[in-house]
Amino acid sequence: MVGVLEGFAVIGAIVLVGYVLGRFDVLGPGAQAVLNRYVFFVAAPCLLFTVIATADTAVLFSPILLVAAVSAIGVAAIYVLVARLLWRRSLGPLVVGAMSSGYVNGNNIGLPVAVYLLGNAAYTAPIILLQLMVFAPTGLLLLDAATHEGRRSVAGTVLTSLRNPLIIASLLGTVVAVTGVRLPAPVLEPLKLLGGASVPLMLTAFGLSLFGARPLVAGEGRADVLLAAALKSVGMPALAFVVGGLVLRMPPEQLHASVVLAGLPTAQNVLNFASRYGTGVPIARDAGLITTVAAVPVLLVVSLLLTP
Repeated sequence: MVGVLEGFAVIGAIVLVGYVLGRFDVLGPGAQAVLNRYVFFVAAPCLLFTVIATADTAVLFSPILLVAAVSAIGVAAIYVLVARLLWRRSLGPLVVGAMSSGYVNGNNIGLPVAVYLLGNAAYTAPIILLQLMVFAPTGLLLLDAATHEGRRSVAGTVLTSLRNPLIIASLLGTVVAVTGVRLPAPVLEPLKLLGGASVPLMLTAFGLSLFGARPLVAGEGRADVLLAAALKSVGMPALAFVVGGLVLRMPPEQLHASVVLAGLPTAQNVLNFASRYGTGVPIARDAGLITTVAAVPVLLVVSLLLTP
């Protein structure tokens, strides 16, 4: 239980710093946009590359990976069906809402939770890599298509997305991990230092975005936010339990880890992506805030019920 509280305390402290900076206008106008661009083009690609390149590939294909994939895709599909068929949302907000429903914060809160609550940081590797190698590139491809709709061909959209720094970093990291290449320290260490700035800058930008913002404002996708938050906080861990416990019959330790990972809040990457492409920002911001608050009781209940 200490791991859950400690992880959220760390996140809350950094978000509070961002909020205070925004409240007193310390960084000046446009600071949030600058931070988001730096994360998108520099810090996050370095983080993705180093995480994937140094990962143990044997861990990536454990049953936890299958549960993570099915539960994330399942809740995202539910969101898309409701938001598209009932509310007729356009592609941009639809993609952001779907990612808010199933893209978990596996790094800056997932790692502390895995260490202190699950006892093994390696549990987060499958879901982090699944998101970096599959969900993020797919979401970015769709967001690029949404923001350039009618102005680019499909081939042009694909080529543009393949030049995205996050996708390039993920692909290069995968090649290094699969081939077993050991990068020299003078190459790897600078990338680790740059990547280390990604999480605090994301959280600081999130805190900046909260100042002056009123969650669940009418006309800013209130229904979308509530649906995404409910699917993320309740639907995804419930689906992970069904898949892992009733279908795959996972051992108690793996089942506990799978449901805990599914109960993590919406990742700040989603807000970063939405801000970068200028679509669905209120959905990503509010869903991130609500699910972060909700994750504390959710993870406590999950741990109470499923701890081996």
